[in-house]
Amino acid sequence: MLQYNDENALSYVIGLALYTAREHYEIYRELPSGNGYADLVMKPKWGREQKPALVVELKWDKSASGAIAQIKEKRYMDSLKGFREVLLVGINYDKASKEHECFIEKWSQLDW
Repeated sequence: MLQYNDENALSYVIGLALYTAREHYEIYRELPSGNGYADLVMKPKWGREQKPALVVELKWDKSASGAIAQIKEKRYMDSLKGFREVLLVGINYDKASKEHECFIEKWSQLDW
């Protein structure tokens, strides 16, 4: 990878960090869901349904709270109906400060 500090690089870092999660999750990048494409979706594998599903939205020079708002507005979690619990994860990288920000919000079947 030739570029650093962009959404693609952040996606690769998350993918590598969650490499061991493949034992428990099916991982999808740019999954069509709701009204668009979720950057990263992790669905628990069969037999591991007690684990939460995840929807991750990555931003660059925006905000993690804005990423969570986009997940909700575009209903990216719709592909995860039927899962008991879903974690909405918004991650932002600020190019000027070179800092990452992350917000996580828990959703359950009652939130749909």
